[in-house]
Amino acid sequence: GRWSAVMSNPFAHLVEPLDHNKPDRKFYNLLKLRDPRYDRLPFSIRMLLESAVRNCDGFLVKQSDVESILNWEQTQTQSVEVPFRPARVILQDFTGVPAVVDFAAMRDAVANLGGDPEKINPVCPADLVIDHSIQVDFNRNIQTLCPFMKQPIPKNQDLEFDRNKERFEFLKWGSKAFRNMRIIPPGSGIVHQVNLEYLARVVFDQEGFYYPDSLVGTDSHTTMINGLGVLGWGVGGIEAEAVMLGQPISMVLPEVIGYRLQGAPDKLITSTDIVLTVTKHLRQVGVVGKFVEFFGPGVAQLSIADRATIANMCPEYGATAAFFPVDHISVQYLEQTGRDAERLDYITRYLKAVAMFRDYSNTCQDPNFTQVHELDLSTVVPCCSGPKRPQDRVAVSDMKTDFEACLAAKQGFKGFQVAPERRNAEVSFRYSDQEYSLSHGSVVIAAITSCTNTSNPSVMLGAGLLAKKAIQAGLSVKPYIKTSLSPGSGVVTYYLKASGVMDYLFQLGFEVVGYGCMTCIGNSGPLPDPVVEAITQGDLVATGILSGNRNFEGRVHPNTRANYLASPPLVIAYAIAGTVRINFDTEPIGIKGKEVFLRDIWPTREEIQAVEREFVIPAMFKEVYEKIEKVNERWNDLTASSDKLYTWDPKSTYIKSPPFFSGLTKELQSPRSITDAYVLLNLGDSVTTDHISPAGNIARQSPAARYLTSKGLHPRDFNSYGSRRGNDAVMARGTFANIRLLNKLLNKQGSHTLHLPSNETLDVFDAAERYQEAGLPLIILAGKEYGSGSSRDWAAKGPFLLGIKAVLAESYERIHRSNLVGMGVIPLEYLAGDTADSLGLTGRERYTVVIPDTHTPRMVVDIKLDTGKTFKARMRFDTDVELTYFHHGGILNYMIRKMSENKRDRVVPCRTPASAMRMAPLSSV
Repeated sequence: GRWSAVMSNPFAHLVEPLDHNKPDRKFYNLLKLRDPRYDRLPFSIRMLLESAVRNCDGFLVKQSDVESILNWEQTQTQSVEVPFRPARVILQDFTGVPAVVDFAAMRDAVANLGGDPEKINPVCPADLVIDHSIQVDFNRNIQTLCPFMKQPIPKNQDLEFDRNKERFEFLKWGSKAFRNMRIIPPGSGIVHQVNLEYLARVVFDQEGFYYPDSLVGTDSHTTMINGLGVLGWGVGGIEAEAVMLGQPISMVLPEVIGYRLQGAPDKLITSTDIVLTVTKHLRQVGVVGKFVEFFGPGVAQLSIADRATIANMCPEYGATAAFFPVDHISVQYLEQTGRDAERLDYITRYLKAVAMFRDYSNTCQDPNFTQVHELDLSTVVPCCSGPKRPQDRVAVSDMKTDFEACLAAKQGFKGFQVAPERRNAEVSFRYSDQEYSLSHGSVVIAAITSCTNTSNPSVMLGAGLLAKKAIQAGLSVKPYIKTSLSPGSGVVTYYLKASGVMDYLFQLGFEVVGYGCMTCIGNSGPLPDPVVEAITQGDLVATGILSGNRNFEGRVHPNTRANYLASPPLVIAYAIAGTVRINFDTEPIGIKGKEVFLRDIWPTREEIQAVEREFVIPAMFKEVYEKIEKVNERWNDLTASSDKLYTWDPKSTYIKSPPFFSGLTKELQSPRSITDAYVLLNLGDSVTTDHISPAGNIARQSPAARYLTSKGLHPRDFNSYGSRRGNDAVMARGTFANIRLLNKLLNKQGSHTLHLPSNETLDVFDAAERYQEAGLPLIILAGKEYGSGSSRDWAAKGPFLLGIKAVLAESYERIHRSNLVGMGVIPLEYLAGDTADSLGLTGRERYTVVIPDTHTPRMVVDIKLDTGKTFKARMRFDTDVELTYFHHGGILNYMIRKMSENKRDRVVPCRTPASAMRMAPLSSV
């Protein structure tokens, strides 16, 4: 039991009651280590140390691991691996459904091998928030009744349920079949905002012990919770499944970059401006795979929502975590969001007792950092980021000239290569019996969306106050622009309504379209047909403006080639202007009898804070979250079996038993060389997981569409790739189906490739199927930062199902590389100085990867071509544990074999690759 584990812990002498009036509530008092190194550790590293001390069992976590963490100042640059046991796991439904599918299939596989299927069960708390399914099908005059306030909500939510009923029934089965799994129903909010406002414990009180809250999540923006002083980051779904099964993550002790904030922001600056500035700066500094820890007097100028916004975009600046230690403002936030007084008391007492409670004004508390960088908040100016990457910050005053420069520039991250004579093209069209025109830079999507910003009352109320002033000035938004407001929780609706600004947002077209990620993940829904026709006719660079965190080409909408990230007030401003080709400093946003400039209607921080103090109150959070698990009546009405093994429905097009474990035996099969492989795709730099495994709409002429049609579905019922992740047949067909994928074998964008034996151009899936039918192995050639972007396990599962045995790239994004390892796909990396171009590779050769009989981490192997050329590459299995997974054909195969053993063997720790802490730059993206 728990106490026997404590007594066998070599650090049991540190255990003592936090409050002597409650002797049954104990904690590990790290100060009793009496080790002067502890006081110098960054607060984020203290979190890792506490976990190692508390979980030290001499096997999965050793005393030497504790010593390595204590000795961080010396070990941080030595690639020392340590285990980390997160307190919990969080999932969203796009990644959560395939995780539960894998769990169900693993139970079948364990049963088939003679083991106990109930061993496949989460052993730590796992929360799954359904937030990725809802789409913006309707966006104006669309309201029905809201469960949070008995106020109108959009019919998008009903449509979400109609489309996803099978998935939701399956998840409801999962919540019954698996212990420790809680499902937050659709219509509740965005996973990271719900985590911040409701799920976060900050300090756990469990099984008689207090200890810090920590987590991993199947979404790269899990880092948002770092803003509240909870350490967490995104991992692939495959790794998350292993953590849920009790495996510690092993990580290389990271360098910790101290980021000192000083000064105060100008009264017109938003938290979005700050995070886009930080993102660009930290990209330039280079924080890939490192922790960033914020300190300095400027931190006290930031609310928890502001800090969470900065932590949210951690993947965009490349760090693993972006940590704000808990301080008195954190505790005030917990009180504001309805946490009870007893919890606030033990959180504060515990964190002070272990020296993890921060006073940002006290420089004596400043720990040692690897390096220190600084930002003066007073230097931040209003800005956006785009048109294709989140780190490409553009000052609002430069937006017009920057966009026009992008029109002229060569095709690339900052270029569209529009011919000079076409740069002022204009196309007229009719919409709702009115004549309008579009040109390059015209705004056609304006979305207040995403956990990054909708969790922050200051920017949401700022948008509402700007809308109020705009309406009072007689301004409006053209009706063809697809406007939307998708809050991250019901609390947002509550305070926008209570403060009186919701009606003004409504009048500008920013209605609540649903509670979920929506436009930010590509669930933007269709544009009006006349708008699409005008864009197509003029080959226009139309624009989306969104308060999101990612704007990769092809992600937001196929018809918006330029997409800019901006604060919610700026989203409204550009929607009113109707174009990004405007200089708000010198040009009016509208003319209603007189010129109206943006500065005339822009609210100050003081105005916003006054409204926030009055209307964002604890009662709102309590009312919304007390009923969150039961508020959706359609969810409550779903029926689900309580059987421990899932009964697969062969007719289902959403949930299908995956073939990952078919033919799995207890005996290991030795890895073999890859012989005479063909190249399926020859790709360049910054291929994202959106390119590899899209989440958005399913094109009508695609292999996935043909499959769904063969099952009797009409296009209106296709839904999105993200919603179909429980069906491997759809996902395999959707692999590399992004219309913006540039394949050098064809030298053009699209989801096609060259089938080399026949020299035919085919859909990627159809070509892969032909190769597989002929028994021919496949590889991928790629450039730098392969697999950047979202932590998407299907970006590894899909290639595996296509028969891809290896990827040869210049570098990898950390989560994607570990996902390839998890699926048994070999991540090969060119040696320093080598590239496909320098080696003269065209992708038309055949490749033999020579795998020797004995393997070591990061070993160099020979690659032989049918042309007679030979070169070397590194196998990116970075640890012995990763090699173990490779021998088993992937981490899930390994887990099944271990769980099928009748004896109660301890399981080797799940080692997130050493490189898992070395995230590739998102520029990359």
